[in-house]
Amino acid sequence: MNFITINDINAAEMDIFARATENQLKSHYDGIFLAESASVIQRAIENGYEPVSMLVERGRIDVEAKPVFETLEQYCGSEMLHSLPVYVAEHDLVINMTGHALVRGLWMALRRKPTLSVQDFCRDNKRIAVLVDVTSPLNVGAIFRSAAALGMDGVLLTHASVDPMTRRAARVSMGTVFQIPWAQIPLEDSDGLNVIDILHSYGYKTVAMALTDDSVSVDSDEIRANEKVAIMLGTEGTGLPKDVIAASDYRVKIPMYHNVDSLNVAAASAISFWELMKQS
Repeated sequence: MNFITINDINAAEMDIFARATENQLKSHYDGIFLAESASVIQRAIENGYEPVSMLVERGRIDVEAKPVFETLEQYCGSEMLHSLPVYVAEHDLVINMTGHALVRGLWMALRRKPTLSVQDFCRDNKRIAVLVDVTSPLNVGAIFRSAAALGMDGVLLTHASVDPMTRRAARVSMGTVFQIPWAQIPLEDSDGLNVIDILHSYGYKTVAMALTDDSVSVDSDEIRANEKVAIMLGTEGTGLPKDVIAASDYRVKIPMYHNVDSLNVAAASAISFWELMKQS
């Protein structure tokens, strides 16, 4: 292993782990992103993402890092295993890295793969989630995890939605952002009605999660019978834009009790995915 001891968090080698923003990693560091925790890193490697470097607390090398090294050797070969820079630091040195105290002392920088075009994504996937300006990385990660677990074909995001490759979204998703297809709609096409038009042009029936007078129950056999279905999910709090709700083919509600009128978007997505994937 190419272990390199780090004694100063201000060392240049630590820029991508400690100082560069995620937008800077994407635009100025040749398309790099950070993954954290062993299971998330392993899923990224297993799904073809190229490792660039790794940072690990010294006390984690023989426990959390060991399965990552095994995955590296299995999927990338012994040459990568022995050449990859593995920066090793004491716990007290990295504990103050922003947001990193919550994970188990293990981070990897990997290179992004080419992103899918909207055209290729919509051509190849029949059951999709569409995130309309969902800006919380926690919600995006949770929706990806539910989509993967419950058999959805992929996730389409508007331009304003959180990049699924961000550290927190990938961690919350448990690495499923690396497993199922996704695409992001360009800014110029991300207006709500444009999104509906794009989906209709590829043969999707659009399903808005919204409480309206004409909403049908989420367990609708009619919806399940469609060949291509896009479940529209809005941001936390305000939900979907009114014009998107009005232009969708279906408006769907989840029956609720005790005067509760809404669920967190991630929870609502899981219920809708489960119902949609049932056999008619």
